[in-house]
Formats: sequence, structure tokens, C-alpha cells
Amino acid sequence: MLSRRMLTKEEEDAVGDEVEVRREDQDKINKFSRLHQHELTIQEELKAKNKEKEELDDITTELELADEEDVVPYKIGDAFFHLQLPQAQELLGASTAKVEEEIEELENKLGSIREEMTQLKVELYARFGRTINLET
Repeated sequence: MLSRRMLTKEEEDAVGDEVEVRREDQDKINKFSRLHQHELTIQEELKAKNKEKEELDDITTELELADEEDVVPYKIGDAFFHLQLPQAQELLGASTAKVEEEIEELENKLGSIREEMTQLKVELYARFGRTINLET
């Protein structure tokens, strides 16, 4: 069932002032949409990387409690290898550094995407005012 409501004076005025959507405007709208989808994808990747880093930090803390001469299982790919504690800690440190680097790279990409989206919002709101909704 469709509900009908009265338009406010502002909405009536806005309908009367409809702005023609040019090809370049549509391209900007499409680009904003693609950037928004890319932003969501990167946010998910970042969330997964942060979880991975947290798990690596937990393992690092656990290994600090182990005895220096202990042999510990260390997963490489799909297999577990028994390594001396110092070697496992070294590999774990390298893995942590790699994940931190990937997190920084994703955060930089996210920042650049958000800057570009902000610029597109400014341009599109300047052209269309309230007749366009770019809030994500």
C-alpha cells in the first residue's frame, strides 16, 4: 500500500528547480558509487587484517611464556612444522610485520578513496543541492 504525504514547501520548490543531469554528472555519480563499493570492500579486508594481527599478537604473548628450549608447532601454509622457539618467534615477527605493512597500505587506500569521495560529494551537492543523496 502506497502512503501519500504532502510535500513541504521546500520540497515543492526543489521539484520546480530540477537540474538537468548531464553526462559528466552521471559519470561522477557512477564514480562515487564505485568508490563507495570499493571502500566497503577495503573496510572488510582491513577488518580481517586487524583480526589476523590481533591473533598474531596473542600468539606472540603466548610464546613469551614458553621455555627457550621448547619445540613449538608453527603453521606454514596448510602444514605444521616443529620449530625451536627462537626460530618460531622470528618467523612470527616477520609475519606480524608483513600484516602491519598490509594494514597500513589498506588504510592509505581507504584514506585516498574517502578524499576522492568527499571531493565528488562537494561537486555533486554544489550542482544538485538537496535533490541528491550521497550519504553512505
